[in-house]
Amino acid sequence: MLPESSPFSPDQRKSLDSMLAGLDALQRGWLSGFLAASSSAVVPAAAAVSAGKLTVLYGTESGNSEQLADRAVKEAKKKGFKAVMKNMSDISPADLAKVENLLVIVSTWGDGEAPETAVSFHKAFMSEDVKLTGVKFSVCGLGDTSYEKFCEIGKQFDARLEALGATRVAPRADCDVDYEDTFAEWFAIALKAITPAAAAAAPAAYEYAAPVSTDFGKKNPFPSEVIENLLLNGEGSTKETIHVELSLTGSGLQYEPGDALAVQPTNCPAMVKDILAAAKLKGIEEIEVKGEGKKLLADALREDFDITALSKAVLKKLAEATGTAKLTALLEEEAKDQLREYMDGREIIDAIIDFAPNGLSADALAGIFRKLPVRLYSIASSPLAHPDEVHLTVAAVRYETHGRTRKGVCSTYLSDIAKIGENVPVFVQPNKNFRLPADDKTPIIMVGPGTGVAPFRSFVEHRAATGATGENWLFFGDQRYTYDFLYQLEWQDFLKNGNLTKLDLAFSRDQPEKVYVQDKMLEKGAELYAWLEKGAHFYVCGDASRMAADVHEALISIVSTHGAKSREQAEEYVESLKKSKRYQRDVY
Repeated sequence: MLPESSPFSPDQRKSLDSMLAGLDALQRGWLSGFLAASSSAVVPAAAAVSAGKLTVLYGTESGNSEQLADRAVKEAKKKGFKAVMKNMSDISPADLAKVENLLVIVSTWGDGEAPETAVSFHKAFMSEDVKLTGVKFSVCGLGDTSYEKFCEIGKQFDARLEALGATRVAPRADCDVDYEDTFAEWFAIALKAITPAAAAAAPAAYEYAAPVSTDFGKKNPFPSEVIENLLLNGEGSTKETIHVELSLTGSGLQYEPGDALAVQPTNCPAMVKDILAAAKLKGIEEIEVKGEGKKLLADALREDFDITALSKAVLKKLAEATGTAKLTALLEEEAKDQLREYMDGREIIDAIIDFAPNGLSADALAGIFRKLPVRLYSIASSPLAHPDEVHLTVAAVRYETHGRTRKGVCSTYLSDIAKIGENVPVFVQPNKNFRLPADDKTPIIMVGPGTGVAPFRSFVEHRAATGATGENWLFFGDQRYTYDFLYQLEWQDFLKNGNLTKLDLAFSRDQPEKVYVQDKMLEKGAELYAWLEKGAHFYVCGDASRMAADVHEALISIVSTHGAKSREQAEEYVESLKKSKRYQRDVY
């Protein structure tokens, strides 16, 4: 069956002939398809001519910038570049003077702040005088248009690089949460701009193409079945915190303690109904949805669009659709304070009611929305303790502003819609910047009030499952001991069996004066500093607006007081903990 010219030895041909002869047509067809999909096929590839050196510098909070940097380096290597990727946490501004070609991919965290791993580099880069003449660059910023300072850090890097003498070879790209197309367009333009003509014109070599992947991920979320959905707060609590257990059976998805789970929610049906009523539409109108073709408007509002988050970008589109003079005036630069005041506490439905009183066409309504983004939740389980499962700790967000009841899109999707037996689209978002110590003998200190305790449940479970001998100290806080002690029985069991060494609690409403986790840290400052001195890793998870800053300040105070250091020396000590990855934060 196999010709003598085939690339096999006589013995191999004989064996293959014998095996193939025993297969029927269906079996041979299946084998052919399997080999075509899983084997490496020879295809034209990149030029063999060297295109020079390229550094892809990234700053990341949730991992997206790092993933894009990795993709950029791989693609650049195919074009003949000697490409490397560098984390902003591992480089100094002076190092950039040696770079030939520089692509920067950096996210903006919150409303205009540098991502956690890039804070020190960003501060130094914005202040140090480094000559970058001869460096060719382009910047891609990742951000969220629901924030006023959209892609602010990308804009700052772009302007600073030019100010230091570097040459911009391609315009900066500002990416919203749905960043794939914008990134791809930017990268193609930037790479072409720095590719020498000789390399671009070189004849193709050959390489092996990777098989087509059917793995579950961002472009193909796994429909995970809900196997448990429990309210963690006791009766009488002002909070609504739920514990959600999801099945990963058959998904192939894997995670480590510290990773996040991305959840693709759907919008609340009542909100869809209200949006349609405000726009004076029925929902049965057909519209075109990018990547999906024609859909009924009601289905698209429920499944595809962010129909709540009000931003300046949304208002600009609404102004274009309506031509409303009042809204156009509100968007003028001199009215920015009034615009900020108007947007505070309002959602898109308020803007439609206020500025489109006569309604909108289906296409005009759909045109003001961006894609419905996924939400990331810190994973609250260890894969060793719960095989083929992933657990989340979620605070359901409900409040009232401007006379209207509001709900968190994903948190109430998980609490109200994703009941046991329902499927939730998910994928794993790795977080390499929030990891347990490599040495399981290393002690760890964990500060996680409220839902910030989620990854520390994962940490302690994992250390218990692996038999780690390192000491574990948890600071947990919430409003009331009786109602809000999340996972109380589990923590008490971990204390009894020695998997949790110390547990300090701060329930802010159980006494006249409010007590928080940072207060408990200060109380135990001498011991906490002693743990740091013997090599402990320090972790913080939870609210970024106040808690994380207060914990950081408490840590500096502890180091200063119990380490007999000046304020400046204490800050340097804490910064050294960050640089050595002994101080890690997962804040939101």
